[in-house]
Amino acid sequence: MQHPRSLIVTADPHLLDELLRLTAQAGIVPTVAPDPVAARPLWGGAPLVIVGPDQAAGCAGLPSRPRVVLVVDAEPDDPLWELAQLLGAEHVAALPAAEPWLIEKLGVAEQGAPDAPVIGVLGGRGGAGASVLAAGLAVTAARQGSDVLLVDADPLGGGVDLVLGWEEVGGLRWPELTSGELGPFLEKGRLSVLSQDRHAAVEVSPELMATALRSGRTGSDLVVLDLPRTLDDAARHALGHADRLLLVVPAELRACAAAAKVVSHLGELDVPVELIVRGPSPGRLRATEIARALGLPLAGSLRSEPGLVTALERGSAPAHTGKGPLADLCRQLLADPRFTTAGPSA
Repeated sequence: MQHPRSLIVTADPHLLDELLRLTAQAGIVPTVAPDPVAARPLWGGAPLVIVGPDQAAGCAGLPSRPRVVLVVDAEPDDPLWELAQLLGAEHVAALPAAEPWLIEKLGVAEQGAPDAPVIGVLGGRGGAGASVLAAGLAVTAARQGSDVLLVDADPLGGGVDLVLGWEEVGGLRWPELTSGELGPFLEKGRLSVLSQDRHAAVEVSPELMATALRSGRTGSDLVVLDLPRTLDDAARHALGHADRLLLVVPAELRACAAAAKVVSHLGELDVPVELIVRGPSPGRLRATEIARALGLPLAGSLRSEPGLVTALERGSAPAHTGKGPLADLCRQLLADPRFTTAGPSA
C-alpha cells in the first residue's frame, strides 16, 4: 500500500513552482490538486495539506482536519488572516521567510510523527494549586528538552502567564485569537503559552479551542491544559482530548468534600482521573486516605514547599530551578512511560 503523500492545493503556477522546489528540498514528492474538487478525495489522508490563497475559500468547505498550512508569497494582511481562520489552518507561512520552517514541517509530517500527548490539570477546589502544577509540568518538560504548549482554559483564572511571570512577554493571548488574529503565542525557548488575559474574560468557542489543540498536538511534544473547575464548552472540548487528567486536592477535609463534587461531575464525562494530594495536612489526612475516599488512583503527593508562594509573587516560574518538591513531582509524573514526551531527536 502506497504511503499517503502531502497535498498541495493551488492553481497559481508561480506559487506551485516555489512549493515544488521546497518539497524537493525536503526530499518528498507531494500530490498536487488545482482546486477543492480534485483535493477532496486526498484531503483526509494527506500527512500535511498546503493550501494557496487562491483556493483557500473553496477548501474551507472541506471537512475539518489537522495539519493544514496556508502558504502565501507576501506578508499576510487582515483578509488572509480571516481566510486562514475560515480554513482552519494551523499556520500561515509567508514565503520566502518561512521556507526553512516549511521544509522541516514537510519532513516531520511525512515521517508520520504521532500527535503529542495531552495532560489536563484541574483543581478539586478553588486555590488548590492546579495552575501552579500545570505550569510546573510545562516548565519541567521544556527543561528536559521537549517542545511544550501550555493552554490556559480557565476564562476566570486571571491568566496563566502571571503564574509564569510572563505578563510582559509578547505574543497572542485568547482575546486576540477570538477577535480573528492568528500568529505566535507567548514563547520562551521550548515553552509556548496560550494564556487568558487578566484584564478581560473572553468566551472561547469549542472550534477555536480545537484549532489551538490541533496546533499543539502536531507542533509540540506535549500539551498541558490548565482547566477550570466549572467547565464551559471549550474546556469540555479540551478535556475530551486529554490522555491524562490530574485532580489536585489539598489535604484538608473541606477540600475533599469539594473534590468529591468535582469527581461526580467528571464521572458524567467518562474521563479517567488521577489524584494529586497537596500538603500540608492540618488534620494529618494521608494521601492514601483521600484517594480511597474519592475513589481515585493516587498519581503523586506534593509536599509543602516553603518559599514557593514568595517566588511566584516575584515572577519566578514554578519549578524553573529544577529543585524542590514541585520539580520532583513534575519529573515523576513526566517519567510515566504512558505519557512520555517525544522530546527532540538525537
